[in-house]
Amino acid sequence: MGTFKIEGGHQLKGDITPQGAKNEALQILCAVLLTPEEVTIHNIPDIVDVNKLIALLEDLGVKIQKKGKGSYTFKADDVNLDYLQSEQFKKDGRGLRGSIMLVGPLLARFGKGYIPKPGGDKIGRRRLDTHFEGLIKLGAKFRYNKEELFYGVEAEKLTGTYMLLDEASVTGTANILMAAVLAEGETTIYNAACEPYLQQLAKMLNRMGAKISGVGSNLLTIEGVKALGGTEHTMLPDMIEIGSWIGLAAMTKSELTIKNVSWKDLGQIPTTFRKLGITVEQKGDDIYIPAHKDGYEIQNFIDGSILTIADAPWPGLTPDILSIILVVASQAKGEVLIHQKMFESRLFFVDKLIDMGAKIILCDPHRATVMGHNFKSTLKATTMVSPDIRAGVSLLIAALSAKGTSTIHNIEQIDRGYENIDERLRAIGAKIVRL
Repeated sequence: MGTFKIEGGHQLKGDITPQGAKNEALQILCAVLLTPEEVTIHNIPDIVDVNKLIALLEDLGVKIQKKGKGSYTFKADDVNLDYLQSEQFKKDGRGLRGSIMLVGPLLARFGKGYIPKPGGDKIGRRRLDTHFEGLIKLGAKFRYNKEELFYGVEAEKLTGTYMLLDEASVTGTANILMAAVLAEGETTIYNAACEPYLQQLAKMLNRMGAKISGVGSNLLTIEGVKALGGTEHTMLPDMIEIGSWIGLAAMTKSELTIKNVSWKDLGQIPTTFRKLGITVEQKGDDIYIPAHKDGYEIQNFIDGSILTIADAPWPGLTPDILSIILVVASQAKGEVLIHQKMFESRLFFVDKLIDMGAKIILCDPHRATVMGHNFKSTLKATTMVSPDIRAGVSLLIAALSAKGTSTIHNIEQIDRGYENIDERLRAIGAKIVRL
């Protein structure tokens, strides 16, 4: 189990460039299975979850060449379907949440797709019903082995249909979309997820020859085609990492510039940090955060009631950012209610922050009230264990702002979502060592 040792309480300064988007990468990489032709992808983040998926594709028989930092070509012209039934696949697929999105492309192109029950963050229930219900509506037969926790879908052919998703699942929409592009006839997906990463997937599929309309809305129409070709694709910067650096700058009273953030794809993130009193300036396609020497003050609602920040399907606030918002609020002036609607275990890391001296009341598994210190009382260094990717980086931000030396164990969780985070933080002045 890896460990970070962090000497907190230091101001940081400089520029930091966000990595490619983790959540986009997991979708885009699965889409290479839809064509036997070459697909080139740029700005792929060098992180554990993405590297696991690339290795899984290689084991499936996809020819992969690294062209440079973050750039790869993929050619799925000789896919080994026998691997899907192997014990090795059952082991490898179980360790990665994103592996579920292999099912749609495999089903569409080869008539069958299998997956072990995938792992990932321990942040509450993350059901797969939306994925499989959509694939069944396209004509797939579903089977589930309870003893091995192994899912399968098979179909001689897929036929387009209308479907209303029971939830706007991002990975569910991606999976169904990738299956529908090769289905016969027209498919309509209502209550589709519409976040930027899914828009990126749809645009990439259209460049490959798919016929998808309604991109960016919650109503997608797909006219099935017989085959897809190769393409080239560049991934967006990771909006969650961008939010992490905004929070880091505020908590450490640091002057930071976040480079090439793709402002038009950030949604509610800049606005939400501004509600906490943080200055978020747009300079071209960069974000500039000045040093908040006098702290930052949370806005109330216009009737004077306490500000509530809650997650919602896009274009609402992404749930992945709430852990960071909560930590940042711990040193603001004022109070805020954080409402995590989607995952019932994601707020359980607040006990670590309370140990550090934060004033937080965990109301229930979904809500926490934060009473900010306004930097009158700094957080205290402590020893912690990272429970998941986003909570892990939130604890790291807390440690970098705290007086003294903190230790964070189980940093493999952070490495799953953040590329070389210790090196990049040292480059802007952080005192962090990987043990």
